[in-house]
Amino acid sequence: VSTQSTWEAVVSTQSTWEAVVSTQSTWEAVVSTQSTWEAVVSTQSTWGCVGESGDRLTRAAKVLEQLTGQQPVFSRARYTVRTFGIRRNEKISCYVTIRGPKAEEILDRGLKVKEYELLNRNFSAAGCFGFGINEHIDLGIKYDPTTGIYGMDFFVVLKRPGERVHRRKRCRAKVGNAQTIGKEEAIKWFQTKFEGIVADKKL
Repeated sequence: VSTQSTWEAVVSTQSTWEAVVSTQSTWEAVVSTQSTWEAVVSTQSTWGCVGESGDRLTRAAKVLEQLTGQQPVFSRARYTVRTFGIRRNEKISCYVTIRGPKAEEILDRGLKVKEYELLNRNFSAAGCFGFGINEHIDLGIKYDPTTGIYGMDFFVVLKRPGERVHRRKRCRAKVGNAQTIGKEEAIKWFQTKFEGIVADKKL
């Protein structure tokens, strides 16, 4: 009886050890999966600011719609600035927010104009980055004399899968530091994804 009890204790210990090994292997797989999470483009906003309402703003919105295939949203002035002739609540700019593969496609077209070269100051501590171009025709849009030439700004927000947990309405929870993206990671993503160059200052 004593020998049988000892044998059962050995079998129980072995089963517990196998369970521990199995749990450890599962945890290692989870950690491995987490380490391979890549940053993706959450949103990419394209802005066109003309500083006034009227025909110029309408034409700028037409350019954005032609570029993205989406209806632009208009932004209003927060304050009255008499020096610039801007009144409060006057429409002075327009923008389009793009997500998914289309965002990366338009971002690639914008970076091609910059020759895939950005400055270190283009990247923020929150893992976002932005840049501007002077002429929209550099993006491959045909020049229209009735529309004119407009510059525009690109602003990109990067995230990791699961980032929306702290923003959703139901079952909202905190996001750990491992989920956030910093400046260095954003720069590394840009260099890896587009083989870009980041300079400390403009040459």
